[in-house]
Amino acid sequence: MVLSKIEQLIEKYENGETTLQEEQQLKNYFSQETVAPHLEVYQTMFQYFLQTQSEKFTKDLPLKPKKTINLYRWISVAAVAIFMLGIYIVVGNQSKTLDSLSTEEQLAYNQTIEAFSLLSANFNKGQQSINALGIMSNSFEKGSEKMAYLGEFTNTKNKIFKNEQ
Repeated sequence: MVLSKIEQLIEKYENGETTLQEEQQLKNYFSQETVAPHLEVYQTMFQYFLQTQSEKFTKDLPLKPKKTINLYRWISVAAVAIFMLGIYIVVGNQSKTLDSLSTEEQLAYNQTIEAFSLLSANFNKGQQSINALGIMSNSFEKGSEKMAYLGEFTNTKNKIFKNEQ
């Protein structure tokens, strides 16, 4: 086989682009005793491939299925049952509607709703005040950046006119 053809096949092999027939050609070439000196590094690799290809596993494996205790299966079933029982209890307790409450309970409920709405309105007013402070803070930061530029201008002017301060 032409040496340039082998070199092309090795390049294709390194790039992972060879077919099975081309790889077989490489294995056949490197199984010879005489190989080009610059390709001897590949000879041991391809000889290893040929050797391992002929090896076979001969040990018998027992194919008995293991009998395991279904403990995990029963634990998972119990966990699901407990979870479903918990959901049933929680949903069952929340099934009381507003109509089934006594007049005192309805009055307390309405007062609580009013207190929460008043609290919510005050929180919204406070949030608007904080937003105004945030806008003022942004303006202050922009002003301080411009003052920094003025300080740089002063330093440059002093360097130009050689004023010392």
